[in-house]
Amino acid sequence: MRAAVEAAKADVCALHAYLPAAELVAWTSGNVSARVPGADLMVIKPSGLEYADLTPASMVVCDLYGNRVEGDYAPSSDTGSHAYVYRHRPDVNGVVHTHSPYATSWAARAEAIPCCLTAIADEFGGDIPVGPFALIGDEAIGEGIVETLEGSNSPAVLMRNHGVFTIGASARAAVKAAVMVEDAARTVHLARLLGPVTRLDDADIASLHDRYTNVYGQKGAK
Repeated sequence: MRAAVEAAKADVCALHAYLPAAELVAWTSGNVSARVPGADLMVIKPSGLEYADLTPASMVVCDLYGNRVEGDYAPSSDTGSHAYVYRHRPDVNGVVHTHSPYATSWAARAEAIPCCLTAIADEFGGDIPVGPFALIGDEAIGEGIVETLEGSNSPAVLMRNHGVFTIGASARAAVKAAVMVEDAARTVHLARLLGPVTRLDDADIASLHDRYTNVYGQKGAK
């Protein structure tokens, strides 16, 4: 178990580097978490630390109710919501939160990103949905994430007046979804500056998502 915890801390620390590199966060905002395999534990970023100062040792280990069980720092203020997702979605092993500007602008408008591009159909399997507004600090955001993504193919949700949350079978997959939702939000925003966009047909969305999920890439690759 110690090896699993240390591996999760190293992985979560390394994955945080993608967020500022992809311009998904500003200053200390945003966070990545990962479920510890074989345990009712998660690893998450400490609250308020700058990205350049993050180390595996500074990551915080919590139980799946958001209680700190190991670490020198207080965990992220979003810990309770991450924990709620892990408790209610056993298929989820990674959660990411960002305030990436284009995607968050859609959240500010409480507007879903329409599935008008093959890339959106591939990655999200439909529109990128909007979740309810909830205050930060307890499980309410997590409840909104789980409720909104129930029955959806999307690994991303735009939480109204807040920002982006993504989920994945791994923390890396959740980070990828955070990068891709910002790319989609930016592209559709630019398209709408030129005029209305047209949503793809449901049958085409389903076909594209199936191909991307089951055929695209190398077998066995993650």
